[in-house]
Amino acid sequence: MDLAALSVQDLLKLQAAVIGELKNRGILRTKNNPVGDYAEWLVASALGLKLAKNSSAGHDAVSESGRKIQIKARRVTADNKSRQLGVIRNLESMDFDELVAVIFDDTYEIVLAVSIPHAVIAEYSTYRPHVNGHVLHIRGALLSDYRVQNICTELKAYHNALKSLIPFVGTA
Repeated sequence: MDLAALSVQDLLKLQAAVIGELKNRGILRTKNNPVGDYAEWLVASALGLKLAKNSSAGHDAVSESGRKIQIKARRVTADNKSRQLGVIRNLESMDFDELVAVIFDDTYEIVLAVSIPHAVIAEYSTYRPHVNGHVLHIRGALLSDYRVQNICTELKAYHNALKSLIPFVGTA
């Protein structure tokens, strides 16, 4: 398909159709930007977690042992290399035990994936009143902290296995 030959309206319709199909397949939970939903589905599937309801405050998934997991993702591109995650709200309420952060490149390949204990978040994040939450960048000293676990191998193995499953993997 020659995307350059499509009109703006046709491109937007195509994107809407793709998002709709990913939602139908159970990969995405909303029709919003797919980065967060895809990361939640990927992390839960790869690590054997149960996704929480969309309305669950402060966490996105739960482990078999009952640990609450917040999942955040960022897609970096040539135009925007920022590794700043979405705002973490109500950090002090301890609504999650660990945060899993996934950094994708512009084609949704996994660049980095880490699991960060809740206690570590406060040390490396900054509270920003204008967004009413904490901001965390996945870089620098945080990545060297011995308490931060690199889980790239597990997520990449699952992500790469998906590529061989045509036309789709998910709930039927």
